[in-house]
Amino acid sequence: MKDYEETIAFLGEWGPFQRLIFVLLSLNAIPSGYISLSMVFIADTPPHHCRVPSLNSSYGGLGYNLSIPTEELKGETILSRCRRYTEQEDSGSPYSYDTEGCVDGWVFSKERYVSTIVTEWSLVCDDAWKSPFTLTIVFAGVLVGSLCSGILSDRYGRRIIFFSAKAVETICYTALAMSQSWEMFCALYFIIGVMDISSYCTAFILGSELLIKSTRETFGILGVCLSYATGYAVLPLFAYFIRDWRTLQIGLSIVGYLYIPLWWFIPESPRWLITQGRLQEAEAIIRAAAKKNGITPPEDIFQTEFRINTKEIDQKSSGQENYTWLDLLKTVNMRNITIINITIWITISLIYYGLSFNTSNLDGDPYRNCLISAATEFLAYAFLRFTIRYVPRRVILPFTLLLGGALLLLIQLVPAELSGLTVTLAMTGRLVVTGAYAFVYVYSTEIFPTVVRNMGLGVSSMAARIGSGVSPYVAHIGTYNKTLPFILMGTISLFSGGLSLLLPETKNEKLPELISQVKPLQWCCNKKRTAEINSPDGDVQGSKLAPANQSNAGENSVWLVEKNAY
Repeated sequence: MKDYEETIAFLGEWGPFQRLIFVLLSLNAIPSGYISLSMVFIADTPPHHCRVPSLNSSYGGLGYNLSIPTEELKGETILSRCRRYTEQEDSGSPYSYDTEGCVDGWVFSKERYVSTIVTEWSLVCDDAWKSPFTLTIVFAGVLVGSLCSGILSDRYGRRIIFFSAKAVETICYTALAMSQSWEMFCALYFIIGVMDISSYCTAFILGSELLIKSTRETFGILGVCLSYATGYAVLPLFAYFIRDWRTLQIGLSIVGYLYIPLWWFIPESPRWLITQGRLQEAEAIIRAAAKKNGITPPEDIFQTEFRINTKEIDQKSSGQENYTWLDLLKTVNMRNITIINITIWITISLIYYGLSFNTSNLDGDPYRNCLISAATEFLAYAFLRFTIRYVPRRVILPFTLLLGGALLLLIQLVPAELSGLTVTLAMTGRLVVTGAYAFVYVYSTEIFPTVVRNMGLGVSSMAARIGSGVSPYVAHIGTYNKTLPFILMGTISLFSGGLSLLLPETKNEKLPELISQVKPLQWCCNKKRTAEINSPDGDVQGSKLAPANQSNAGENSVWLVEKNAY
């Protein structure tokens, strides 16, 4: 019995149809590169101090030195950002030595920005927590979207969910520019988080199902990843020329409307249609693809072959045992792998986004720093493309995390006058951590057994939202102390790198099918006890059958489904 890819092999691997799908679905990742990271500029906090109505309203105007106390920030003495001297009328001096909060509001510097959401709604002092919390809101939306998008696309189809999510995302992203309050801004950003990850994941799945095995890895690494990096690189260029946050939002949202014509070029997944028994629709799509490639298709593509195959699968799966989330913790080896993977995903996500959001706190021009940060994405994927083919898995992950941690910890030793060296170390550290973040998808795919692979990746990906949700607060510390975020992230990276040394090697080895085939950690080298460790109740786990017609082919092609979005 032929499988799907054998049946459509007559289409070829890289015809006009495949190239069109590759390009269009890859381009979908461009907005994901700037949707959350645009907060680096939109939510940046410019220099500010209390407003004193009796003085010049411009930032740092004459007379403020007498009316506002000073404070030290990052080694510099500045006017206090949250306190001012109390005015007094019955004294020779207009101000007393008592201080009060900024009861008349704040004056913000316009040297770099015309406006941000911080200046718009005064998200400083007692309300300073709201700025990083805005990013936590969007990552909460990503978590919800991660949970719902797969279920909805499995039920209603990849194409309809992809375009519906893209439409809602674009409309809400435009509506952000019309927000009348911080609460409205957060509500819209939450929806954007849900929709962006939904469109990203369904587009990736749709591309993986429309393309065959030989082109999926290229689609995942070169197509999707480089498009994401392109979106990230576009961000500082837009922000440099558009200094008002509302205008910047509108400018970035225009890209989303360019995807409207894709509706007429991107078909539904024939694989999904076959699982729904809609064989005629699936065959019509393949015939249209064959026509585009200039190939004459056979008379009967799916009608006979897959109608019989579907019946056989239903008969085999009727007696098959189902696996649950609890199976990820059932045996010693499985439990160790799951816990270590979750820990590594949380820490890598925290470091990746923490370094991204911290670019505005680095010395030098923030637009240049953001562009350099985006450039590290391209270098990281090129590095990964090479190393994943020739270097053992147990070397890549520890090397990137330990090197990244060491580089970040070195920053605290750099003299203040060598700001360029600080930026260089931070960006190099981000480069290797980006490689680790991309690579962990490959590694996790190979470590988890087939029967719980999707659940294992799902749990790890959801856990990563904890790290990304905390990352804005780590970056926010940088507004008070430049080196402390790097010390925190460097220490976490070293811990995670040391932990990854315990994971087993998987390069050029057959993917595990059953829980009983999961390898022990490297501290458990006694192969004679592996079976006992894996299956405490004898051969219970080993007796479970893998799902019918489940193949390992192309498993590594889905390893970047969510990383680049968030």
